[in-house]
Amino acid sequence: MNPVPGRTASISDRYADPLDPALPRPAMKIRLDRVALVVIDPQIDFLSPEGVSWPVFGRSITELDTVKHLGQLFAAAKQADITVAVSPHYYYPCDHAWQFGGPLEQVMHNIRMFDRAGPLTLEGFENSGADFLPAFKPYILDGRTIIASPHKIYGPESNDLALQLRKRGVSQIILAGMAANLCVESHLRELLEQGFEVGVVRDATAGPSVPEGDGYLAALINFRFIANALWTTEEVLAQLQQAR
Repeated sequence: MNPVPGRTASISDRYADPLDPALPRPAMKIRLDRVALVVIDPQIDFLSPEGVSWPVFGRSITELDTVKHLGQLFAAAKQADITVAVSPHYYYPCDHAWQFGGPLEQVMHNIRMFDRAGPLTLEGFENSGADFLPAFKPYILDGRTIIASPHKIYGPESNDLALQLRKRGVSQIILAGMAANLCVESHLRELLEQGFEVGVVRDATAGPSVPEGDGYLAALINFRFIANALWTTEEVLAQLQQAR
């Protein structure tokens, strides 16, 4: 909405009319031969009431029905026979020797989120907070899904996700998982810079609710500004069905 010439913009002038959005809507159309579903951190510590971060993320996950929507995306992606990848988050004992970190990094280290005994052992891994949510294991452990090396803070710069996708001929990404304003947004930004076309599934993620603010709302604003598409799960399922 444009302000009247010569008049100072009011608060209402600074927000788009829903029927006349100020920002264009990119016409990203899913192509089965080019697209991959990428799910970030589909792990117990994020997505289960048994996980160590549930007090911070549980409200958003519950309100958005994140787990249900992620399950629908996994199932639809497998049915459509597209590439599926997960970008997990693991911390090994050596990682706890880091000498500095941001607020959420410090929280993750303090509560031992995503902890594993080591990079070359699965001792204590099964059903730990670092393990995949049980409902998703049939999709992830089917021998076809890409399980990237772990990212260590928020973005995929420290893992092999982009390499794995490029080697499969992927140029489009359906992005979902945890957490909205942290790892999802960081993956979105880096994958865009790497030349991928990226659509985010807005109800297949969730964010932290803390006194400092609503992480999910913060992410939605940035998703709208920078993603190639911002979809609901229902919209993605419809596109996958139509593209078959």
